[in-house]
Amino acid sequence: MTSDAASSVSVPTTSSSTSVAGRRAYRGRVVLPHDVLDDGAVVVDGTTIVWVGRVAEAAAAGHGEAVAAAGEPQPGTTILPGLVDLHDHGGGGASFPDAGDADTARVAVREHLAHGTTSLVASLVTAPRDVLLARTAMLADLADAGEIAGIHLEGPFLSRDRCGAQNPADMLAGDPKLVRAIADASRGHLVTMTVAPEIAGVQEPGGVIETLVEVGAIPSLGHTDAHWSVTEGAIAVGSAALDGAGATARSSRLTATHLFNGMRPLHHRDPGPIAACLEAAKRGKVVVELVGDGTHLDPGTVATVFELVGADAIALVTDAMAAAGMPDGSYQLGPMAVVVAGGVARLADGSAEGGSIAGGTAHLIDVVRHTVAAGIPLPDAVRAASLTPAGVLGRSDVGALEAGRRADLVVTGPDLAVRSVVRAGETVA
Repeated sequence: MTSDAASSVSVPTTSSSTSVAGRRAYRGRVVLPHDVLDDGAVVVDGTTIVWVGRVAEAAAAGHGEAVAAAGEPQPGTTILPGLVDLHDHGGGGASFPDAGDADTARVAVREHLAHGTTSLVASLVTAPRDVLLARTAMLADLADAGEIAGIHLEGPFLSRDRCGAQNPADMLAGDPKLVRAIADASRGHLVTMTVAPEIAGVQEPGGVIETLVEVGAIPSLGHTDAHWSVTEGAIAVGSAALDGAGATARSSRLTATHLFNGMRPLHHRDPGPIAACLEAAKRGKVVVELVGDGTHLDPGTVATVFELVGADAIALVTDAMAAAGMPDGSYQLGPMAVVVAGGVARLADGSAEGGSIAGGTAHLIDVVRHTVAAGIPLPDAVRAASLTPAGVLGRSDVGALEAGRRADLVVTGPDLAVRSVVRAGETVA
């Protein structure tokens, strides 16, 4: 398990709430996992949420004075739980795969924190062994300090045919020894690793999938050209390994890395990995990532997946890279040159339209906004960006506005525009 306590990334600002006997209340529309309280309040004591409910019920619950002190909320105020991003390569001009030191990586962490992502998993891309180990160790320092929620490796055991914006020259056959070395460098903070199920050494007995579970990480299927039966086999191997790990596993479910993107397309005579992952998500064996930012997926695709498998099997992610929160221009994603035009990041391949999509430029709150615009109810969109990914992390202390959880809140206005961010009870933006 990983810790994600308050950290030095915090830049305190004045809170809109007023403290009464050490307790602060936040008022507005409160988004719960399955409901919205139109006139609700969240009461925080120190780093912890102590009460959530309707304003009319606050006095009877012993929180009337704190709620009254908060005053009337501004029009359109909506309070969300702190968001949880499982797949994020950077932002604010900084890239986790390219960060040579922790201070550079913190730039990206702060960028997403200021926009409501209070638990962030830092993602690396395929790279040579020494680079992967060095970057993992650097990110482990941030995880030890509670500044990130863990580490995700996207590669290096991926399909060169579905490499996307990654360097195929650095992709390898499955190597359990390398998995163990990365896990050692992560010091317990390796959360997930993306693997292609058809690559030799990935799903064989004693292979990468079983080794990932052994070291406490969750296998994630992606960047794959696998057929349906091969993907089904990998899901069976991963599920059996997670079942065998029992309570020591972070989660009982595998994940699918940015479903649809970097995968053999769905075809009625060749269903491939997409159909296999959707079917497994429906029966509770896989959580599928969706980059619902309006660029990676059509809104109709996002709406269809929500209808098919539900928010409890979906993790909305950003797949963000250094350009998140930044203007159009030239950036790096590992060794790959990227050009951002009109807010869309693509490999710089010299063509007028650019190459493959090379990560996202949105924050997770933007993904939630796009998902709601696709017709998904607000509680479902928020749950897929908070409670469901928190479950993948194995965390019961974040991901929802519930008493006893860490006081992570995002106070928004109309159209979910972020007004303030609270992490572990401290106003950080």
